[in-house]
Amino acid sequence: MATNQEKLFDMFEPVSTEDWVAKINVDLKGADFNKKLVWRTNEGFNVQPFYRRSDVKELAHLGTLPGLCPFVRGTKFSNDWLIRQQIEGCTPEEINREAVHAIDRGVDSIGVKLGRDVTAADLEVIFKDIDLKKIEVNISCCMGKAVEIARMFVDFLKSKGVEKEFKGSIDFNPFKRLLRHGIEFPRDIKDEALALYDAVKEVPGMTCFAVDSYMLNNAGAYITQELGYALAWGAEWMTLLTEAGLTPCDVAARIKFNMGISSNYFMELAKFRAGRMLWAEIVKAYGAAEECCKMKVHAVTSQFNQTIYDAHVNLLRSMTETMSAALAGVDSIETLPFDLQYKKPDEFSERIARNQQLLLREESHLDKVVDPAGGSYYIENLTASIAKVAWENFNKVEDAGGFLAELRKGEIQKSVNESGVKRHVDVARRKEILLGTNQYPNFNEKALDKIEKDGCACKCGCGQEVEDGAVESLVFDRAASQFEQLRLDTERSGKRPKVFMLTIGNLAMRLARAQFSANFFGCAGYEIIDNIGFKTVKEGIDAAMEKGADVVVLCSSDDEYAEYAPEAYKELGGRAMFVVAGAPACMEDLKAQGIEEFIHVRVNVLDTLVKFNAKLLN
Repeated sequence: MATNQEKLFDMFEPVSTEDWVAKINVDLKGADFNKKLVWRTNEGFNVQPFYRRSDVKELAHLGTLPGLCPFVRGTKFSNDWLIRQQIEGCTPEEINREAVHAIDRGVDSIGVKLGRDVTAADLEVIFKDIDLKKIEVNISCCMGKAVEIARMFVDFLKSKGVEKEFKGSIDFNPFKRLLRHGIEFPRDIKDEALALYDAVKEVPGMTCFAVDSYMLNNAGAYITQELGYALAWGAEWMTLLTEAGLTPCDVAARIKFNMGISSNYFMELAKFRAGRMLWAEIVKAYGAAEECCKMKVHAVTSQFNQTIYDAHVNLLRSMTETMSAALAGVDSIETLPFDLQYKKPDEFSERIARNQQLLLREESHLDKVVDPAGGSYYIENLTASIAKVAWENFNKVEDAGGFLAELRKGEIQKSVNESGVKRHVDVARRKEILLGTNQYPNFNEKALDKIEKDGCACKCGCGQEVEDGAVESLVFDRAASQFEQLRLDTERSGKRPKVFMLTIGNLAMRLARAQFSANFFGCAGYEIIDNIGFKTVKEGIDAAMEKGADVVVLCSSDDEYAEYAPEAYKELGGRAMFVVAGAPACMEDLKAQGIEEFIHVRVNVLDTLVKFNAKLLN
């Protein structure tokens, strides 16, 4: 069979792209192909409804192999990744206990935050019974203490004789203050970075210059924004330190990209592939050899789309996000616990987060295939499209003076915040769906009692202090925060408005509109009273009053609203708020008769419910 060159299905004539398009246009019956089927993404490019071999023949990277420059298909010949867990603890003993517990349960990379007053003796306790040759350790600390802690940690590694085998990082991110608070790092970044490099140079496996673009992801950045700014961030490190005398290979080897993962499954997969390819080009431009052009990537699931209500849906989101990163060939992944937004993660949620990756690696064997997306017409085109737009974003930043210069002007923060605002509007209008929050909510769920975190439960940055002279900083409002505030207001009020579905007339339409209306008002935590249908309007109004309804929603067909709506409005007589489900042709006539409230797919769900809350909860 190995020598059999017989073409499969050779009895069929080849079909050209033009033939396919012609057939599709027949099926569209006059509708515009581009408007109906071509998807204009928020990332700044179009996605076609189908792709063929001809669509990838011009892609230069397609003939490359995993492990070889430009590394679009991966930086290594395998697809193994490390499972990371952030370790929480107030004392060295507690940190050690949590770390050993996590490692025993499958984690091979840990994140540890070290306080200002950490000592060499503390390190002995923290890393007791942890094999530092096998377990990756990633340290975060106060930026002002990074050099001191790095020196102490390197001395600790040398005392154990593991400095050559150790893998890990010191997360030095002096740009964080500008991103989070709009204020400068208080010391000279170059001097601090050089001192840090000198501190870790005897440990070849330790990175120390962080590109924490997950912050942009958590503020609502689109994929091409995050990637473009991450590349500019990395280039800032390259420029800063090569101009200070370090070689391009020395600098590139110490940079780690800590990137976010949104739920845009295929595009996130393509983002990491595009990122590796572009980073290789950037590092080569500094004169580095090809083997120095590998992009070290840690990926962390998004907080932007995590929710407090129906929090177990967070597991579905983080699972697809983890899969995107795993299939894309990143170096390590942190899957965040599903309850992170309202409490300190407990043993159960941390265990589930670990097991999500263990399932993908040990049961689904995603580590056994290198670049499984390679050659896919769709994903290869996404990779090229994301690379093109991200490269444009990168060049805009470079042309404006570089990443740090744009941060100091607040331009990057402003651009990301504008995307965050747009995404919040899309969530409010249900163009972007958060299952369980703005669509198909659990009507009867209560969340007020389960919120344990101090301060703002919505993670909206309301506790940040802004200093004089500060530029714009990132806003970390999660996509669900406004809807959650709406429901929490309902809970805090001690009232729970009742919404009664007055279903009448056409069976299919009344059922569909009752379901739509139930989901609509359920987003505010109202009590929903559904019905199988009424024979007369008066019968429905009487039933609504008997149930103590605060809102009566008329659910019928457009043709029947001209008759039913005025009758129901008159029969109700102002005893409850009256709503028509839909946007019938007779809407203006109904408004002229005093009917003001209409809900349909084009309204802003959030704004409408805020208005109802103002009337019903006071």
